[in-house]
Amino acid sequence: MQIPQAISTLASAFANAVASSRAKGASHRALIVVACLSVLSACTTSPTGRSQLMLISPESAIVQSKQAYLSTVGELGKENKLVDDPRMADRVATITGRLVTEAIAMYPNTADWEWSVAIIDDDETVNAWCMAGGRMAAYTGLFEQLQLTDDEFAQIMGHEISHALANHTAERMSRAIAINVGVIAAGVASDHHGAAMAGAAVAAKLALELPNSRVAEAEADRIGIELAARAGYRADAAVTLWEKMGSLSEERPPEFMSTHPAPENRQAALQALVPEMRALNPTGTKAAISPVTIVR
Repeated sequence: MQIPQAISTLASAFANAVASSRAKGASHRALIVVACLSVLSACTTSPTGRSQLMLISPESAIVQSKQAYLSTVGELGKENKLVDDPRMADRVATITGRLVTEAIAMYPNTADWEWSVAIIDDDETVNAWCMAGGRMAAYTGLFEQLQLTDDEFAQIMGHEISHALANHTAERMSRAIAINVGVIAAGVASDHHGAAMAGAAVAAKLALELPNSRVAEAEADRIGIELAARAGYRADAAVTLWEKMGSLSEERPPEFMSTHPAPENRQAALQALVPEMRALNPTGTKAAISPVTIVR
C-alpha cells in the first residue's frame, strides 16, 4: 500500500512549522516539539491487551485499504493474473468462509466487512495478505511450493485475517506518521531542518515496507491459530506449516530485520498453544461457511 495522503499532508505541515520555527527562535521551536509529542500519545488496546499507537482510525484504514485493493486487483485483472479455476476458487472460498464465520463471531463489528479473496497467479511468490476491511489475496506459489493441506492453508489465512482484526493496518500507517513526526520534532529541537525532513522520508518508507512489527506478527499467530481451531481446522497444522516454510529456503533475513519470527522460533511458540486450541473445538466441528467473494 502506498503512503496515505494523511502522512504526506502531516509531513508538509510540520515541515512548514519547522521553517517558521527557525525564524521565530527557540521558544517557538519548543512549542513545536511539544505539539509533536502530543500527537505521539494517541494509543488504544489490541485484542490481546497490548498498547497500540493509533493515529489513523481503523475506519480510515479501511477506506484507504479499499482504494489500494481495488487498484491492485484492477491491474492484476488487466494482466490476466487473477485465477479463475473453479476448484481452487471453491477451496479458497470454503476455507476462508469458515474462518470469516469465526472472525465475525469473535469480532461482531466485522460482519459488514467486504470479505473477498483475489487468487493471484504467481507460482514464485509464497505469500498471502489481508487488508483492513477483510480484502484478501493468496498467491498460487503457496500451493505450488508448499503443497498445503486445507488445515495449513486455514492457518495462513487465519493469520492474515488476524492482522485486519487487530487493526494492524491502521497501526502500521500510524507508525509511519509517528516516525515522520518524531524525526521532524528532533530536527526542530536541534535546528537541523534538512536532515530531519530527509530522515523522516526514509523512515516512513521503511515503516511501510516492513509490513508488520514482530509483536504484531506474534499477535496474528495467536489470534489466527484460534480462528482456525474454532473453524474446525487442526491446530498442529500451524506447526507443520512453519516446518514447510523453514525448509523452503535455508537463506532468510535475520529475524530482527525481517519482522517475522524465524520459523524455528515460531514453531515453538505455536506448538505451545496447540493443547489450548484443541480444547476449544475437540471434535474439530467445521464452522458454517460465510460468503466470501472470489475476485475474478
